[in-house]
Amino acid sequence: MGQQKKLQIGGIIHTYQRYDPQQFPLPWEETPDVLSTAFEHLLAYGSMRELTEEELARAVRIDPTQIDGLLPSLESLMQMLRQRKKKILQTYEVETVQRLAAQRYHQAADSLQLPPLLRKRFGRSLAEEQLYELERLWFAAGAERSPLSSQILQIIQRLAEKYQIDELASKYVFSGRTPMSIPEALKIKEELERIDKLLRQLEEAAKTAQIAVIDLEGLAQFVEQQQIETLRQFAEKIRDFFRHLADAQGLEKTRHGYQLTPKAYRLFQNRLLERIFERLQSSRTGRHPLSAEGEGGLEQSQTRPYEFGDSLAHMDIPGTFLNALVRNGPGTPVRIQTDDILIHRTRNRPKCATCVVLDMSGSMYYRALYVDVKRMALALEGLIRREYPGDWVQFIEMFTFAQLRHPSEIVSLLPRPVLLFDPLVRFRADMSDPQVSEIDIPPHFTNIQHALQLARRLLACQDTPNRHILLITDGQPTAHFEGSVLYLLYPPHRKTIEATLREARLCQQEGITINIFLLPRPDENPKDVRFAYRLAEAAAGRVFFTGGKDLDRYVIWDYLARRREIIG
Repeated sequence: MGQQKKLQIGGIIHTYQRYDPQQFPLPWEETPDVLSTAFEHLLAYGSMRELTEEELARAVRIDPTQIDGLLPSLESLMQMLRQRKKKILQTYEVETVQRLAAQRYHQAADSLQLPPLLRKRFGRSLAEEQLYELERLWFAAGAERSPLSSQILQIIQRLAEKYQIDELASKYVFSGRTPMSIPEALKIKEELERIDKLLRQLEEAAKTAQIAVIDLEGLAQFVEQQQIETLRQFAEKIRDFFRHLADAQGLEKTRHGYQLTPKAYRLFQNRLLERIFERLQSSRTGRHPLSAEGEGGLEQSQTRPYEFGDSLAHMDIPGTFLNALVRNGPGTPVRIQTDDILIHRTRNRPKCATCVVLDMSGSMYYRALYVDVKRMALALEGLIRREYPGDWVQFIEMFTFAQLRHPSEIVSLLPRPVLLFDPLVRFRADMSDPQVSEIDIPPHFTNIQHALQLARRLLACQDTPNRHILLITDGQPTAHFEGSVLYLLYPPHRKTIEATLREARLCQQEGITINIFLLPRPDENPKDVRFAYRLAEAAAGRVFFTGGKDLDRYVIWDYLARRREIIG
C-alpha cells in the first residue's frame, strides 16, 4: 500500500465574514472617512471642481500598517538612499572646491574694466559678492548692447557657482579626502538634494500610505526597477481602494472630479448629527430628548385618574383592572367604575415651523464663518427630516437681499464678494425702476430687515402656533427697504436699525419668536451686542453668543430645547 498523501488542513480563506484578506483595511480597522473630507472641501469652496482624485486621497488618513508589505518595502528603499548619501559624504571633501570657486570669481571680478562712474557705484558690490547688485550693474552698463555684457554675465555665473558650493558645504558634512572640481561639486549637490527630497517623500508615504507623493522616475535612478514596480502595484491598489470607498460613501466620479449624490448628503448629515449628539452626551447636558415615532400625544409611564373628556385610547388597562379588583375583590365579572380608570399622562409634540436665516454677506469670509453656518444648516435639516418629519423648515440666504434656498443649495452657498471699499457708503436705489436690477447692486451688505420680512410672510401661512426664526449673523444690518427703495448704509445707520426693529416687532405681533446667534468677529464691537439684545427684546426671543466652531451644536440644542418646553 503506497504512502497515503498527507491531508493538508487550512490554506487561504478567501472570504470570511465578508472579509477578503487580499484587500485592506483590516476588518477591525475603522473605514477611512472619504465623505467628510469631500464635504468639508465642498463647504469651503462651494463646488467640487477643485477636488481631484489625488487631493481626495491625500486628505484621507490610512494607517500604513493596514497594507501588508508596504512599510518594509519603503524602509528598505530609505535605507538604500541613506547608504548612497553616506557613501558620497565619506568619499569627498569640500574645502578645496570652495577655495577654487572663490578664486575663479575674484579673478573674473578683478579683470573687469569698468568706467569710473560704474566702478565707484558697483566696486564695493563686487568685493562683497552681491549677486543682486551684479544684475543691476549689467543693466546699468547697457545690458546686451554693452561690450562688457558677456564679461559681467561670466562674473554672475562664477558668483552663482560660488553660492551653490558654499551652500553645499554648509548643508552637508563631508568627511572624505577626494577633492572635487566645480562641475563635480554642482552635480553632487544636485544628487544629494534629490536624495533628500526622495527621503522626505518616502517618510511621508510611510506615515500616510500615499504612494502618489513619491517621484518614482527620480527614485528609479537609485533603486532597481523591480522595486519601482512593487511601489506602482501598491499605488494602484490604493487608488482602487479609494474608488471603492468613494462609491460606497456616495461620491460619483466625473470627468472633472467627484460629484456628491443624495446618498452622500444623507450620510454626511447623519455623521454630523452623531458627532453633535456625542458631544452633548459627553457634556451631560441632557438636552437631547428620547426619540418616539408618530405624531400627537405620546404616552408616558406616569398615570392619573380619569377626567371627563379624556380619550380611552390612553387608558392604563392593567392599572384599571387592579383598581377594580381591589375595590370589588376577586371574582367575575370584573365591574369597572369611573373611579377605577387610570389614564396615561401624555406629552404633546406639536408641529414646529422654522425659518433659518443664513448670513452670506461679505463679512462672513472672516475666519471662514460661512463654513460653520452651512454645517449647522445641514445638521438642522437632517435632524428635522430624521427625528421630526412633520415639522416645516425653510432656509433663507441673507446678503443685500434675501432669497429662498432649497436644502440642496446650502453646500454651494458662498459669501458675496465685497465690491465697495469706501469707509462711508450712502447708497439709494429704487428697485421698482425697470432699469435697476439686483445685478447692479453691491451684494455684500447685510439686510436683516428683508430676511425677517420674507420669513414672516412664509411663517404666516403655517398652521401651527410654534413659529420661530433662527437668525445667524455677525453684526448689525447695513441695508434695508423702505417700500421699494433700497438703502445701503455703512457704517450701520440708525435708519437701518430702526427699520429692522420694526420688522421684528411685526414678527412678535404675529407670534413669531426670533432667536439670534451672534458670531464673533475680529473687530469686536459692543454695538453689535446691543443691537442683538434689542432685536431679541423686540421679538421676545433670545441671543446666543457662539464661537463659530460650535455653532451647529448650539443651534440644534436650542431647537431641541424649544420642543421640550412644550409639555401636554
